[in-house]
Amino acid sequence: MRVLVTGGSGRLGRSVVRVLALRGHDVVSVDVSPGPGAPEGVRHRAADLLDGAARTAVFAETRPDAVVHLAGVSVPFARPDTEILDINTRLAWGVLAQAAESGARVAAAASSPTVFGYGAPEWRPRYLPLDEVHPVAPWHSYGLSKVIIEETARALARTHRDCVFASVRPSYVIAPEEWAGAVTQQGHTVAQRLADPALAAPSLFNYVDARDAAELFALVIERPERISSGQVLHASAGDALALRPLTELLPRFHPGTEESAAGLTGSAPAFATGAAERHLGWRPKRHWRTELRGRPDAAQHPDPIA
Repeated sequence: MRVLVTGGSGRLGRSVVRVLALRGHDVVSVDVSPGPGAPEGVRHRAADLLDGAARTAVFAETRPDAVVHLAGVSVPFARPDTEILDINTRLAWGVLAQAAESGARVAAAASSPTVFGYGAPEWRPRYLPLDEVHPVAPWHSYGLSKVIIEETARALARTHRDCVFASVRPSYVIAPEEWAGAVTQQGHTVAQRLADPALAAPSLFNYVDARDAAELFALVIERPERISSGQVLHASAGDALALRPLTELLPRFHPGTEESAAGLTGSAPAFATGAAERHLGWRPKRHWRTELRGRPDAAQHPDPIA
């Protein structure tokens, strides 16, 4: 299958293009810059996809059967709010609409669990773990842009019946090199996030290995008949990035969650991934207890599932 990956040079994109190539797909990665070493078998094209002419040229050249859309501002507050909203939403409409118009049979876009609005001072979940049907309530432009991306996919699904659209919400992405000590997107290491729960608390201790998230994107484009067009899927690890159970930690950092977090004992995460398993057979394979090299901080604390 010919697959066009936008944002293929990014933290998640590098794993997505590598996984797709290993699964036998003909992969083209398009980004504003090539980034570090593209995997063998992956072709790179440099283009600004906000430029309509450049975007049309990329699609005309690649003629993709499937599109994985990852390009855009990837973290909250990385740029002014108006820029984040403008860039992310214009990119999504341009790329996803062009995918359908170019004959792609499936297009999957990266959303984010920030759509739920955690981190706002008065945030309270209706229930935990959070699943794809829990109401969204973004409080910053990044989260709002991701809600609009999801709605863009649904809007296009109503008028383009020959293309299946989907949105995937990857949790806090951990790239392979970050298990070995490279800093994560917030500027600290995984071990530091474990040792100081205040670092992971704002995101409800969620995370996902980039390779696991990549495998879910691969399944979406390989098995589009198993999902509903416009569907949203969570990509999150099967445990929390924490040394203590979330039933203890969430109320400490998010007052008012005592009741909803009561069932998050042991290593249970705050995000549910049952939809991806039911529809596509996806399960996260990688966890911090097996991937984090050395685990020096974990060795100094009681492990809730040891």
